[in-house]
Parts: sequence; C-alpha cells; structure tokens
Amino acid sequence: MHRPAVHRRDPRLEILTEGIEDVIPGATPAYLTVTVTETFPGAPGPDGGPRTNTWTGTPEGLAQRQFTRLYGRPRTGEPRSPLAQAEDAKRARDILGEVGALMSAGAALESAPWYPCRPGDIVHLHYEAVGDVPLIPARGETYIVGDAGDGLMSLRLLASSAPPTGETGDGEAGCFASEAADCPVYEMWFEAGPHRLTIVRDGRPVHIGGAR
Repeated sequence: MHRPAVHRRDPRLEILTEGIEDVIPGATPAYLTVTVTETFPGAPGPDGGPRTNTWTGTPEGLAQRQFTRLYGRPRTGEPRSPLAQAEDAKRARDILGEVGALMSAGAALESAPWYPCRPGDIVHLHYEAVGDVPLIPARGETYIVGDAGDGLMSLRLLASSAPPTGETGDGEAGCFASEAADCPVYEMWFEAGPHRLTIVRDGRPVHIGGAR
C-alpha cells in the first residue's frame, strides 16, 4: 500500500504553490517563473511602448506572498523528514542532495545504538497540529514491534489519538503497520522522520525524537 509522505511544511502553502505551477500543465516546476505586469494606459515608456511595472518570481515566492496575506508568515527552520528533504532536492534538480538526504538518513538509522529493533519495542509517532486554529489537532500513534518469524518483525498499531474518521491529513491511522519486515520502523523513519519518533525498549526510551 502506498503511504503518503509526512511533511512538517504547512500543506496550505504546498497547495497554493502547486496551484500556480499547474497553470502550465506538465511544466517542470524548477523551470517556472511568474511575471505580474501592471500596464499604465496612455503613458508611454522609455521605449515608446506602454509604461509598465513588473514583478517576477518563482511560483513558491508568489504562493508565500498569498499565504502570508491569508494566514501570516509560514513556519520556517523546522525539521524535515528524509523523504521530504529528498523531494525538495528532486524538485530543485539537485540529484546529489536527493541521494545524500536518503543515504544520510539510512546511515543514521543503522548506526543508532538501539538498532535493530527488537520484539517488544514500543514506537510512538507524533503528528504536529495543522493550521493555526488548528484545523487538525496534534495527535499520536503507538505501535509495538513483534516477532514475525524467519528473522522478520511486525509492527502493530496499539492506539491512536487521531479522529475516528481517519481524516488526519497524513493518511489513515496505522498506515505504518507492517506484517513482516527486516526493519519495521524503516518507512516511518524515512517518511515521518526520526524527529517524530520515540522508541521505548524494556521500559526505557532509547530514541527521543524532537527532544527540546
């Protein structure tokens, strides 16, 4: 099953940006610019044509201006999941950045002192609130690692504070559950990000993501 990427970036800003990029169907976002021109009738410019006043920028730059008018300045400087970092680099046509984000995340996972997971480990996943009201409140999911046999491990959802409809903004609750995997937290680590995870082993936390 395809699992949606988990972003800390405000989804409203992404929607505005994508809406501008879609004005030219099939265009490559990295190649797009937006130009807004004000033309003054009856007032010739230096070249003899109509006098104009022009703003040029990127689709995201325009989206940020719209977003700020509607909701205030977007949040910046927050941690991003490895997959989100790789997707940002891909959009910027930065192949080294894309590969580097994924490789660094894999190395961080495999070099963690608690790696690999063990049956009985408890994994907590935190989702931040979406919007300022908020539109979707902060919530969490709790999983347990089990023995799936043949050296594989499972990941089973124990509890969720998501709305009962499952409309969480990041996919339905329990979307990271797995019946058998070499590393049951692999997808969660890359898609949600290590900063959102807390892992408890034998009653003691061995990984605390987003610790202040």
